[in-house]
Amino acid sequence: MEPGRLEKFPSPGRGSGLRALKRARPGELLYRAEPFACTVTKQRLGGVCERCLRRNERLLRCSQCKIARYCDTRCQKEAWQEHKQECKCLKSIEPNFPPDSVRLVGRIVFKLLGQSAACPSEKLYSFSDLQSNIEELSEEMKEGLRHLAQTLQLYLRVEIQDAFQLLPAIDIFQIFAKVTCNCFTISNGEMQDVGVGLYPSMSLLNHSCDPNCVIVFEGRQLLLRSVREIQIGEELTISYIESLMPSSERQKHLKRQYCFECNCLLCQTQEKDVDMLAGEEKAWKEIKDAVTKVGDPRSQEEWEQVLAMCQALLNNNADSLPDTNIYLLKLLDCAMDACINLRRWGEALLYGKRTLKPYRLYYSSFHPLRAVQLMRVGKLQHTQDMFSQALETLKQAYNIMKVTHGADHSLVQDLMKLKEQCEAGM
Repeated sequence: MEPGRLEKFPSPGRGSGLRALKRARPGELLYRAEPFACTVTKQRLGGVCERCLRRNERLLRCSQCKIARYCDTRCQKEAWQEHKQECKCLKSIEPNFPPDSVRLVGRIVFKLLGQSAACPSEKLYSFSDLQSNIEELSEEMKEGLRHLAQTLQLYLRVEIQDAFQLLPAIDIFQIFAKVTCNCFTISNGEMQDVGVGLYPSMSLLNHSCDPNCVIVFEGRQLLLRSVREIQIGEELTISYIESLMPSSERQKHLKRQYCFECNCLLCQTQEKDVDMLAGEEKAWKEIKDAVTKVGDPRSQEEWEQVLAMCQALLNNNADSLPDTNIYLLKLLDCAMDACINLRRWGEALLYGKRTLKPYRLYYSSFHPLRAVQLMRVGKLQHTQDMFSQALETLKQAYNIMKVTHGADHSLVQDLMKLKEQCEAGM
């Protein structure tokens, strides 16, 4: 990060915010940060390295807790300082593995107990500065946080006999509230969730459903990049939530987790809601319920069941819903994922191609999810020896990704290799 690019400032009606001190063009790297604390998600446990959060088929297992896994001895040594205290905790609670937020807060507690100097991720904003919004949380949310605090006490009891008595200066409930409002979901280059982490300085970023910046990750490192021309003094914004929701759903989500309502232009005009919910309401509600219940298929049999469900719903609603309906779009994505996991490349390509037009409609010119979807379709075209079509699709992906990820990102390097293979095939 170039020094002096950003500064904290009082954002009218929003508390604190971040603004640009220099003009930025689309694709500029504005900030790079390591986490204050992070952890692998429960779903990805055993599949990605605890230290660098990269996927690896042959991970080394911690010989003590037998849960944490690492790429190699180097990653294991680098992670030991943050892992050694939780190691006994993990060993003691198996197989009742704690929720992601409990493990993350556990790591934060250990860090606060041992920390003497500010962490690099606190350069613009410290952990103690983070807002908890406790007074604005619903009773349901507060009750959930109390339950998590009790779970944490059980989780920490091996290392700290009574967390609440031995940590008088640390308010566990408040830490959970801070994590709820401020943690980031860490995704790999393909935008698949792999971890959760806290990056205090980046918590200054305020939300917009139509933001001027995006956050992507390289391993556990957070990268803040501009996706538009940004003027000196202009506030930097990101989207806190998945934007593939109608305005009312976005507002509900933001209110529940972040305790505010968005008044951006997209929410005021509800511009894309008509397209998002186009077609017969009964049909898209049925699909919405079905997609929500899919969960996390692992086995071939489970993926075959998912694909059969998707095919049945697509056949039954062929004339009821356009591809721009967001729930049909999610169903097409689900069918594509099932086919990829079942190695049915041709079918996956048919579903994937249908998603490209709606993705272009709903995601801005430079959006990482659109770039990744184009890359996935390009890969599938490559498997079918459709080299010229694949090359064109991958060029579109690259034009977006060089802005959202940057030319030196590992995913962009993979895309360039795939382009070379297509050119060789032609």
